Amino acid sequence: MSIQPGDSIPSMSLQVAGAQGAQDRDTAQLFSGKRVVLFSVPGAFTPTCSERHLPGYVQHHDDFVKRGIDVYCLSVNDAFVMQAWGESQHVPEGLLMLADGNGAFTRALGLEMDASPFGMGVRGKRFAIYADNGVARAVEVEAPGEFRVSSAESMLQTIDALSPNPPE
Repeated sequence: MSIQPGDSIPSMSLQVAGAQGAQDRDTAQLFSGKRVVLFSVPGAFTPTCSERHLPGYVQHHDDFVKRGIDVYCLSVNDAFVMQAWGESQHVPEGLLMLADGNGAFTRALGLEMDASPFGMGVRGKRFAIYADNGVARAVEVEAPGEFRVSSAESMLQTIDALSPNPPE
């Protein structure tokens, strides 16, 4: 079963690449005491992910920051692929590119998919989760082949609908 609103984000290790190489980051620390949008793409450098999904979050990053929300991008890729993809997409400082290399976190969320027919093995579905202090408040999972509910624009609307005082 997949994660639902009201469920806690699983506590696991993900990786972020940086000047010191790949570094483990604990999801409990990434989500604790913060409001976060975690969006997942099936693969770095893939068409929809590179042309629409990540670019939307890059374009609207300041809109999330103004609302006090951190933004994390997740993919079942290694940390160095995520780092290179982030650099190629001009990801702003603060938008974390998280690697779930073996897909363990994605499986713990119940949001894995078999992309073997496309030569990609097990990957994460296209989704976005809005979490407050480590608890999912909204979980938006795309139907196969679609890109609507996990977009930056859609998540901003979802967050504003859940917030008592959305920004003007």
